[in-house]
Amino acid sequence: MEEKRYLKWYNMVGYGSGDIAGNVVYAFLSSFVMIYLTNTVGLNAGVVGTLIAVSKLFDGVTDIFFGTMIDRTKSKMGKARPWMFYGFFGCALTLFGVFAIPTSLGRTAQYAWFFIAYTLLNAVFYTANNIAYSALTTLVTKNSQERVQMGSFRFMFSFGTALVIQSITVGAVDLLGGGAAGWRNVAFVYCIIGIISNTLAVFSVKELPEEELMDESDKTAEDMAGFDNVDDIIEQDMNGAKSDKKQEKLTLVQSAKLLFQNKYYVQICVVYILQQLYATMINTGIYFMTYVLRNKNLYGVFSWAVNIPLIVALVFTPSLVAKFKGMYKLNKYSYMIATLSRLLVAVAGYMGSVPLMLLFTAVAALGQGPWQGDMNAVIASCSEYTYLRSGKRIDGTMYSCTSLGVKLGGGLGTAIAGWMLSLSGFVNGDASVQPDSCIKMMYFMFLWMPFIIDFIVTVILSCMNVEGANRKLKEEKNQKD
Repeated sequence: MEEKRYLKWYNMVGYGSGDIAGNVVYAFLSSFVMIYLTNTVGLNAGVVGTLIAVSKLFDGVTDIFFGTMIDRTKSKMGKARPWMFYGFFGCALTLFGVFAIPTSLGRTAQYAWFFIAYTLLNAVFYTANNIAYSALTTLVTKNSQERVQMGSFRFMFSFGTALVIQSITVGAVDLLGGGAAGWRNVAFVYCIIGIISNTLAVFSVKELPEEELMDESDKTAEDMAGFDNVDDIIEQDMNGAKSDKKQEKLTLVQSAKLLFQNKYYVQICVVYILQQLYATMINTGIYFMTYVLRNKNLYGVFSWAVNIPLIVALVFTPSLVAKFKGMYKLNKYSYMIATLSRLLVAVAGYMGSVPLMLLFTAVAALGQGPWQGDMNAVIASCSEYTYLRSGKRIDGTMYSCTSLGVKLGGGLGTAIAGWMLSLSGFVNGDASVQPDSCIKMMYFMFLWMPFIIDFIVTVILSCMNVEGANRKLKEEKNQKD
């Protein structure tokens, strides 16, 4: 018997377009903020790295806070959509602020301007918007296949947007005035695009009523793909109490405790953080292309080699999940391919072969694609794991791992990149040549760090069989009943 369907294709496409907004923030920030600050504003990479690291101290608290607030929200728009909609206006304002540091200010004031704008962007507005966006996967459908499809559409838009931003931004800055004015103008254009796409995504879907999310009456058998419906709900107690009984509201501390008692949540958080560290190291390619390969335009070419295979992999992820009868084996084996391919990228880099580097970069991206496509569905399974063990639903709070991972991983990655460049003797400003120590560091950052990170992610994914754990909990519950 097939699961009930809740969404049309245009709902899923509209939802996915929300990651255009997400990536005019994230891809633009992670790819270009450091080179903007060092080469245009003239700030010290090490100091910038330290400011970003300090900023991250605010992130862990705000992630769980906004996740809890989403769980407690009741409005005509639902739980998550209000936070997603209004949060992005703050994102746009502060993103523009990051790339509009006045050149007339003194150096200390420039550092302060950056720190305030960057912290508000990440710790407040992006957090509210991104957690709400991710939580919609659970709140607009109970169908496991639709959740995988939503994830695939979302990340197709994500990587497509990242590809465009990484390909055109350098040229667009020159076209729109160059220097500080060029970066400011590009940021303004991206902010307008983000507001439009975020608004479209918010109003493309509608959250299910809370009573329907809690209702067991439409629970179905396992879907045609051969794996459990990630939102199947069991009875809450041995006495047969109704599963749609209204749940008590949890405090911030109670929600946090439930989160960190779930080992799969912790694993997903670590993987998400590592993925963003990986992306940051890949984004140091702008330095590698400029100072090692001596052609900054190659950065856009490598972006194509990363993002096009990812999009292709996302197209096939739903059918691959069905073929592998779940997400666990698919994610584990595909990431093994990615890890081996990143090792070959490093070998090709030392050989000086750009074509081979591009080839193995593309294969690595293909291997990473399935996890990107089914990640939200895995988080939904993780949320179910908490529910099966505790009888408490914390869907919004559970998706805090997405924002937490993006901000901690991306932010710390940028900070680490700044420290590494500074320690290696990077020359600030628009220098045409860097010292040998810095060139060696660029090799390590762009070639070896992605391989190391992929290897660690593969190990963690090999332990992340949350689907199997949920099946076991259900079997144990059925035996007791």
